[in-house]
Amino acid sequence: QVQLVESGGGLVQAGGSLRLSCVASIRTFSAYTMGWFRQAPGKEREFVAAIDWSGGNTYYADSVKGRFTISRDNAKNTVYLQMNSLKPEDTAVYFCTDGNRVQTLGLHWGQGTQVTVSS
Repeated sequence: QVQLVESGGGLVQAGGSLRLSCVASIRTFSAYTMGWFRQAPGKEREFVAAIDWSGGNTYYADSVKGRFTISRDNAKNTVYLQMNSLKPEDTAVYFCTDGNRVQTLGLHWGQGTQVTVSS
């Protein structure tokens, strides 16, 4: 049974930073593309960032480019999301997900971690 467990969320002031982590109980973690999505109150879940199996290719939503960085450590079955220059509009529940490729992310989901950015 695959489990994705996020951590690292919290309350931060605008301009601050947070690093989210997602530990995956996937035997072949290094074979999967991993991604982060977020969902703000009253809004649909939206794509934030993704990273391919090797870590050599990364993808970002326009709204976070230049501020967020996704990375992975295959030896630790962990994917990270470094979030800098946070804005109040980044406030959301952040979810970790996996897939065979970027287009098929959503195979499994974590429970989410709350990020709140105060102005």
